[in-house]
Order: sequence, then C-alpha cells, then structure tokens
Amino acid sequence: MATIDLIVLGILKKEPLSAYDIQKTVEYRNISRWVKISTPSIYKKVIQLEEKGYISSTMVKEGKMAEKAVYSLTDAGGAEFEKLMGDIAAKPIHIFLDFNAVIVNLDSLPPEKQKRCLDNIEHNVITMKANLEENIARKKDMPEIPETGKAVLQQQYILIQAIETWIASLKRKF
Repeated sequence: MATIDLIVLGILKKEPLSAYDIQKTVEYRNISRWVKISTPSIYKKVIQLEEKGYISSTMVKEGKMAEKAVYSLTDAGGAEFEKLMGDIAAKPIHIFLDFNAVIVNLDSLPPEKQKRCLDNIEHNVITMKANLEENIARKKDMPEIPETGKAVLQQQYILIQAIETWIASLKRKF
C-alpha cells in the first residue's frame, strides 16, 4: 500500500531506525489513528522496501542487546518518497468512516436499537474528541513535534467537531 510506504520512507528520511523503532514512532505520533497501519504491516513493509532497493539494512549490536537491523533510506528510496508524496497529494480525497455502515442501516432496526447505536457512536466521538484535546494540549509546546504533525491533530479535531455536530442533528431525527 502506497500510504504505508510513504509513512515508512518518510520516517527513515529523517533518520535510520530499526523496524521496532519505526513502529514506536508510528505509535508515538498516533499515526495509526488517521492512517490504516499496523505493527505487522510495518515489519512486512521494511522487508518489501529493502527488496525493492528503497532502504538498506545494517546489523547493529548495542551493548548486551541482540543484533538488530537498522534501516536507512537509499537514493532510490528518496526518489520513491518524493514520487509518492506527489502521487498521493494529487489523488482525490476519500474519507472512510466505518460507522457510516451503521448509519445507512439504521432504518432496519427498531427505534430503541437505533438510539443505542447512535448513542454508542456519539460516545466514541466524544471520547475521540477528548483524546485529541489532551494530545493537542500535551504536544502544543513540544518543539520536537513538527508543525505538520500538529496540523494533522488540528485537522482531526476540526473533523471530530463536525462529526459531533452532525451526530447531534441526526439523533434529533431518529
């Protein structure tokens, strides 16, 4: 998947890392909240990117720890990173919200179950909004967090506010 390629190549563009450290960076930056990327997909992806010549690995031993592969971006990987940046930026935007599968089927449930489904979605929206508020506040004055990362958090916050408003109006109709 091109998105995972771009995430991994972009992380490695900044510094050489092991697959574990890439996965920890994805977790720390909460990337998996806004891009479908999992721990197994990261490990598979570094192997695929190395096979394609986009990254190379060096075995490193630190102290008494076991040897680990540390991956670096190759020139071909840098070119692929730039290509993916342009390609993905030029694609139409698709927003997939899993709960829309519930929304389109609400009328197939009795009213009390419709309300329960909407209440659950609303609860999850409120929880996500609180998590985003906490994350934004925590990272606000952290210079090591790039402004682009903070911008994505703001984007997610604005989106969740819109969904919160929308779900409230939808609940009034059901």
